[in-house]
Amino acid sequence: MSAVATPPTTLAPFKNEPYTDFTKTENAQAMRRALEKVRSEFGKEYQLLIAGERRTSRDKFESVNPSRPSEIIGIHQKGTEQDARDAVESAYEYFPTWAELPMQDRVDMLLRAAAIFRERKFEFDAWLVYEAGKTWVEAEAEIAEAIDFCEYYARQALKLANPEPVVQLPGEHDEMVYVPLGVGVVIPPWNFPLAIMVGMTTAALVVGNTVVLKPSSETPTIAAKFAEVLIEAGFPAKSFALLTGSGAAIGDTIVTHPKTRFVSFTGSRDVGLRINELAAKTPKGQIWIKRVIAEMGGKDAIVVDRESNLDQAVLGVLYSAFGYQGQKCSACSRAIVDEPVYNEFLDKLKEKVEGLTVGSSDDFHNYMGPVISARAQKTILNYIEKGKKEGRLITGGEKAGGEGYFVKPTVIADVDSKATIFQEEIFGPVLAVTKAKDFDHALQLANDSEYGLTGAVFTNNPAKAEKARKRFFVGNLYINRKCTGAMVGAHPFGGFNMSGTDSKAGGPDYLLQFVQAKSIAEKIS
Repeated sequence: MSAVATPPTTLAPFKNEPYTDFTKTENAQAMRRALEKVRSEFGKEYQLLIAGERRTSRDKFESVNPSRPSEIIGIHQKGTEQDARDAVESAYEYFPTWAELPMQDRVDMLLRAAAIFRERKFEFDAWLVYEAGKTWVEAEAEIAEAIDFCEYYARQALKLANPEPVVQLPGEHDEMVYVPLGVGVVIPPWNFPLAIMVGMTTAALVVGNTVVLKPSSETPTIAAKFAEVLIEAGFPAKSFALLTGSGAAIGDTIVTHPKTRFVSFTGSRDVGLRINELAAKTPKGQIWIKRVIAEMGGKDAIVVDRESNLDQAVLGVLYSAFGYQGQKCSACSRAIVDEPVYNEFLDKLKEKVEGLTVGSSDDFHNYMGPVISARAQKTILNYIEKGKKEGRLITGGEKAGGEGYFVKPTVIADVDSKATIFQEEIFGPVLAVTKAKDFDHALQLANDSEYGLTGAVFTNNPAKAEKARKRFFVGNLYINRKCTGAMVGAHPFGGFNMSGTDSKAGGPDYLLQFVQAKSIAEKIS
């Protein structure tokens, strides 16, 4: 591996990381070499990292390749309650040392992490393909987003270190500074096991907090590889802990610990609500109100107006609903279509969906890979059976062939707004299509949800687009484009209602959630 360059002291304006074009022979060959390299590491055992030291546990668990569940990706430790307590307490002890480091030093580490990710891009693509079931294109988008988070938060941290001046009273020197909070518990999801994990963790670290990282048990190997990057980039081993294992066994311990200052979570509604409830309690010895930063999913809708480019709308729905097998919190799971174009939309969509290829994610030619696990596959198929009774099956509706956890892309039409598949998050390749009387009715249906993460509107009528801006109640609204694919810096990400705390990851306000403001006034003699 070549040496990583020292970060420049003056940073150029932020730009999103470009995607690798795998249709170019040299890039495809490089990716295949990375897949071979990563495959040679299958079955390796990884340790916990607590108090700067590696640990093993008596009990282990395995992560597998969802395309071929017989393949063991990694062997990991089942952390104990004692491990969890040690992780929080050691992070608490190291916090003052880490917090006193100049912001520029932490920023330099983060920029080195971005450079390492860039250098090992194909390797991380391959880990995402094998452990998370991502296609090449989806994996590439994720590693690029991870790099973006590092680069963007580095720049935002420097701005926090030099805040806007406050009003100066006569005879005083007045200022407001931002100080880190303390120990943060970071609990990322399996569906973006690199990008979201990197964003949540580095945002907390760069402003001076220490972190206890508890990755998903579906994708722990990617977390172990991320920990390697942090160490290589210069982050002290005591600045963060890597704690793998069952959320049920150790999750409550790290969330309720009196020395935990904040919890940053991305995952399901039910788990997020439980974390919020636990964090609201104040155990003996806790001297603060814990902060919770939560992103908890969605039931996202795309509205297709009669005055829209129907072919464009069909593609927008297609990519939003079935990219990464519908396993995105931003995925379109409801298409709400204006009555005059409803049947034509369904005909066009059916043709496109039936042209999608499903199979092993390491094959570049497959548009869809597997869902994450056997349990997820079973849950999705149960929702499909329910949906067949609640609407009209247009296409899909069953497993796809192969050893892996494959589900055919499924479209169910004529779905009532009170139906289960219209209201509940399925987290799989299942799209409910509902007919609207007109545009106003379509917006009413779109808002008929306890969630409010993303949404999109396809219309060529500027007045209707403006109405959507005002009335479509979501944190991320897109007009005449898909409702997935938020870009760091351009589309600060986070939703309303049961979609979470609207944290706006990748936006200019995100780092504020990991610091507190201190006002200082000094009398001038």
